[in-house]
Amino acid sequence: MASKKTYNDTLGESKAAGLLVRLHIDLPLLLALLALCSFGYIVLLSAADSQVGQVERQFLRLVLAFVVMIAVAQIPLEQVRRWSLPLFIAGVVMLVLVLFFGEISKGARRWLDLGVVRFQPSEVLKLAVPMALAWLFSRAPLPPGLLRILLAVSLAAIPIVLIARQPDLGTAILVASAAGALIFLAGLSWRLILVLLGAAGAAAPVLWMAMHDYQRRRVLTFLDPQSDPLGAGYHIIQSQIAIGSGGIYGKGWFNGTQSHLEFLPERSTDFIFAVLGEEFGLVGILILLSLYLLVIMRGLYIALRAQDTYSRLLSGSLIMVFFVYLFVNTGMVVGLLPVVGVPLPLVSYGGTSLLTIMVGFGLLMRIATTTRL
Repeated sequence: MASKKTYNDTLGESKAAGLLVRLHIDLPLLLALLALCSFGYIVLLSAADSQVGQVERQFLRLVLAFVVMIAVAQIPLEQVRRWSLPLFIAGVVMLVLVLFFGEISKGARRWLDLGVVRFQPSEVLKLAVPMALAWLFSRAPLPPGLLRILLAVSLAAIPIVLIARQPDLGTAILVASAAGALIFLAGLSWRLILVLLGAAGAAAPVLWMAMHDYQRRRVLTFLDPQSDPLGAGYHIIQSQIAIGSGGIYGKGWFNGTQSHLEFLPERSTDFIFAVLGEEFGLVGILILLSLYLLVIMRGLYIALRAQDTYSRLLSGSLIMVFFVYLFVNTGMVVGLLPVVGVPLPLVSYGGTSLLTIMVGFGLLMRIATTTRL
């Protein structure tokens, strides 16, 4: 009787696993994402200071994001591959339209208003660039030759320059990271890497001159926040005070003084990591980083097991961009990097970047389950 029950249980588990694969859902990745989003939502409840409208909107966005992720996972990989170059071209065209017809908000021209929907085309390029480059490199054996590498760099440079002109330095960094990660994963030689790094160093003065005044101030403030404590350095100083005052165990949920007494700016978006540090302390930070590590390790595992060149390159670059999201935001908040507009992935309040990230995870799930099939 016991053996029969064990057999039935095993059969039921096998059917459940088969159903998940047929629905193209990678269970370990799904559980890690649910845990990360749940913990992040707990932090947001305090960061939003019980603003019911903001909290409810973010919950609906999270639900929609998971639905979109599962829907994207149902798209066949061959269809994704065919759409890669057209999506990239459409994204570049929309970026050009933004330069001429985009809406200006907070001094930047980043939005297109189509009447029915208002959206930020640069978000599309976070996915379109790695998709297009993966398509390019998958058309010939790896490692790529110099000509294909130069072509890939040229293709990626077009949207990066257009996004930087909006200006949107944070998104430009993420798109450049996606391109750089994919080119590196394609098999770039160390000699060529050193040459590219040297070229980047030589171009740094030109980039500095091309930056806007407020962007240069951010870099200078990063080097010495105390030079302008009530201006450009205010964000970093208040963030460091919040994280440092949290200690090991934090002040407790809803008990953060820097955030709830309005000292900490952008506390529910770009600087929500500081709220976590103040209220949950070092323990809370380690829990959050552990959840991020689970997601990243699962993504890398999926990339390693991918069945073809396109899938390996695309999945590897998508998870590396997710890591760059995390690295840039946390580095910015603790004062190790200049302040740029990059949210904490899956935790910060907002919908556009959340949907973009979850579309990427939908592609990862499709790659993972296609490998198993």
